[in-house]
Amino acid sequence: MSRHPVIDGSTRLLVVAPHPDDESLAAGMLIQRTLAAGGRADVLLLTDGDDNPWPQRWMERRLVIDEAGRARWGARRRDEVASALGRLGVGPDHLHALGWHDMRVTEELRSRHATAVGAIRRVMERTRPNLVVIPDLGDTHPDHGSAHVLTRLALAATGSRADILTYMVHGTERSAPEDLLVPDADPARQATKIDAVLEHATQMALSRKRMLAVASRPERFDRPPPAPVSGSLRLPWRPGPLARTRLRLVLADGEGVVTWPWRKAPLERVGDGWVLPLRDAPGPAFVKLTADLSTPWIYDRYGWTGQDPEPFGLVARPAA
Repeated sequence: MSRHPVIDGSTRLLVVAPHPDDESLAAGMLIQRTLAAGGRADVLLLTDGDDNPWPQRWMERRLVIDEAGRARWGARRRDEVASALGRLGVGPDHLHALGWHDMRVTEELRSRHATAVGAIRRVMERTRPNLVVIPDLGDTHPDHGSAHVLTRLALAATGSRADILTYMVHGTERSAPEDLLVPDADPARQATKIDAVLEHATQMALSRKRMLAVASRPERFDRPPPAPVSGSLRLPWRPGPLARTRLRLVLADGEGVVTWPWRKAPLERVGDGWVLPLRDAPGPAFVKLTADLSTPWIYDRYGWTGQDPEPFGLVARPAA
């Protein structure tokens, strides 16, 4: 496989966006480049971004956001996606919105695994992508990490051999900066991308400077490391004895999802770390560590893993 993706008239691009605005921020230029080359571009939108209370409170001048208010906000953000994609040249028939709730993609995975994977699989079977752009597994927003897992499982279920690129919104990419892919630097497409991001007016209310700063950067993508399909997975986490009393391990694979309290998980101690045996299930396997606590902090403390962590001292990466 070439290091850079092939973008030409045969390209069928699918961008997976957990929330409205991810499609433009992550791949607005790639979408334009694909269409300019005569290819096809589709966007799979998992949620309507309805759990976005602070901009909503600011714009609607209300403190309490009830269920009807969240639905109203989600419909507004769905309209913004359509306008943004129109700027990028993507028609309404190429937006595939699942309508899940914001901040609940992990719940879809854990509680409705077959239904969630099936919904994404149906979009893939309809669009038949050969280039799929998905959130990075290490993105600290829980919707983004779980979107990665669900998409990888759906790709495996369809037998797809599509090229996969990942994008990071919340966090730092695994690869060193010089190893990331920057497939486009066209100033006209950059300007159009910024116009598309500006269509997300709800996000401009409190985050205009940050959003435009992200939109003005060159788009860059990583490639996902191969996920294990059998055997065992060495975990990157080293929770202390007290933390282990509250933590849970979540295993997601082609067979479904299983959750254990840490102390009941079939873990093996290897040196100063832990290894989790994997099931004999089709496709890749991913593991999440979580405390399942309700907290105002939206980002993952631990997140997902899908490969053996690299040994300390052997990774050449410049300091941040």
